[in-house]
Amino acid sequence: MPTPTPFQQLVRKLRQVEIRMLKAVDAQLQGNFHSVFKGTGLEFDDVRLYQYGDEVRAIDWAVSSKGHGTFIKTYKEEREQQVLLLFDVSASQQVGAAGRRKLDIGREICGILALAAARQDAQLGILAFSDQKEMYLAAGKGIRHAYSLIKRLFELTPKSKQTGVAAGIKQALGLLKRRSIVLLISDFIDSSYERELTMLARKHDLVVIQLLDQREREFPPLGIVPLYDQESGRTLWTNTSSAAFRARYRATYEQNRDQIGQICRRHRTEYLSIATDADYEPQLIRLFRRRNLRAGRG
Repeated sequence: MPTPTPFQQLVRKLRQVEIRMLKAVDAQLQGNFHSVFKGTGLEFDDVRLYQYGDEVRAIDWAVSSKGHGTFIKTYKEEREQQVLLLFDVSASQQVGAAGRRKLDIGREICGILALAAARQDAQLGILAFSDQKEMYLAAGKGIRHAYSLIKRLFELTPKSKQTGVAAGIKQALGLLKRRSIVLLISDFIDSSYERELTMLARKHDLVVIQLLDQREREFPPLGIVPLYDQESGRTLWTNTSSAAFRARYRATYEQNRDQIGQICRRHRTEYLSIATDADYEPQLIRLFRRRNLRAGRG
């Protein structure tokens, strides 16, 4: 029997994680598993004549202005939505232990979601970004599409090391032509993205996943050492044992984490914080479970 290729081993691992997740969600809901990829909102269906008691704001003024009566818009439940994985692949994602970097965890999460989408016959695409578009795969269905997405993502070598969360969101907003489910995966080590994140949360069904690494919270006390910033390309000699440096370093980490959490709470956006040294499966299971319960399924 031939030895599996690295890609086949990767897909096998992701499928095993996906199956464990789906079984766990199914057990918790005590019913059939329904995908996180089904819509929870409404989409325009048709118009009908206005009746006493209808909401005035539902009136379709463009149709009503033609003089044949007053019409209101009717809607139907969205059963299938386009899903976009919006994934930050900038240099700060390289932090972490071998095989457990933020980039590695983010890739695995994207792979699992791609396989789950294929199982549910949902349309899913990906936009990987730094401060520019690094990879884009338009939404598609099926297992071949999922395999293609996983292969391209794991083979991707970003051209830029810089971070541009706002730029990535702008690109996504330009690509999405109708309301979609967007899973934004980043460490959010950036600034000036709140305006764009707000627009994304208002227009789409947004889930924010922040990737964190313990090294960014507690830097080891190594004395005076050269520290290289992967994104700026600069090296600075720094006393990593000083109380001031360690306090400033920890404060930056906490501020970064608190900022994105506050933004998501303000806009009632789903938020997950995932550490590279922890098992992310339970958090993804809770995400699937919350969305299914919110939609009144299972």
